[in-house]
Amino acid sequence: MKALLFIQVFTLFIGLSGICIAQSTNEEMVKEWERAKAYTKEYLDAMPEKDYALKPKPEMRSFADQMLHITDANYGLVAAATGEKSPYGMGEFEKSGNKSKAEVIKAVMEGYDFVINDIKNLPADKLNEKITLFGKFDMTRRVALEKAFEHQTHHRGQTTVYLRLAGVTPPEEKLF
Repeated sequence: MKALLFIQVFTLFIGLSGICIAQSTNEEMVKEWERAKAYTKEYLDAMPEKDYALKPKPEMRSFADQMLHITDANYGLVAAATGEKSPYGMGEFEKSGNKSKAEVIKAVMEGYDFVINDIKNLPADKLNEKITLFGKFDMTRRVALEKAFEHQTHHRGQTTVYLRLAGVTPPEEKLF
């Protein structure tokens, strides 16, 4: 009986969550991306310059590469979602030679600004427009933007381990 009640409550929660996501507005998305930008900046500021090249294992990205990967995807995914042209090629930042703390912070913050401005400039009635992302994934522009948000959250979360390995306490969570 308890299991059935849990399933019913969980199903109701998932259903309500889907409704909330489906009804998000440009303004709500902008607010969330601004929060993500500020949170990411805290991570960037917390990592000492000398540890921007830190790799937990040789086959993994460095801290700088993780952050530049976020930036590459922010430009690429959001440009594809909104229909705007990205000023950079996919993977351009991660392949760059200058990975100093100052240059990484500048690139990452500009990438978030690109996202925020694209969402601000996207007409609200276009959010539910169907698109095919990268020629193979059918979804709405809204869902594509949510995928981009999920991607940056995932990779920023991975860098928590990098901060710990550098002896740094990660920034406090920013859900709101």
